[in-house]
Amino acid sequence: MTTKRIRMERSYRAPVEDVWDLWTTKAGIESWWGPDGFRVEVKKLEVRPGGELLYDMIAAGAEQIAFMKRSGMPISHPASIRFTEVERHRRLAYVHLADFIPGVAPYDIATTVELSTSGGVVRMVLSFDPMHDELWTNRAVQGWEMELGKLDLAVAARGGSRG
Repeated sequence: MTTKRIRMERSYRAPVEDVWDLWTTKAGIESWWGPDGFRVEVKKLEVRPGGELLYDMIAAGAEQIAFMKRSGMPISHPASIRFTEVERHRRLAYVHLADFIPGVAPYDIATTVELSTSGGVVRMVLSFDPMHDELWTNRAVQGWEMELGKLDLAVAARGGSRG
């Protein structure tokens, strides 16, 4: 499998402050983080280099609960992120500990979110490391697609739109 980073993009007609807030506040994160059928509860949030985001990822949908049980994974799992770079309204970089995969030793996944603005449009570029194999990398991509769909709705709830 390739070690090339995965890259996903979105554009929003919204203030950059709104997009940043959705990535960096408890209420913002809880409004969209997690794939369909999951929700998160933020336990700790320190948005600074070396700071942490600690949260519980909780399966909430019947299909997701059944999948987690079949896969031997808990329905609720504590997750941790360590911020490595924070440049307000421009860049977030963090390392997420992948410690939830049965039979696989925990490992770090580096993720970067870059925001740029032009003419009232915020361009967001999300890039992240692939996971340990193709199946889990595909699951990560599908999960981010779902999460970004929820982010689109969170931006819209603040009066913005896809750009």
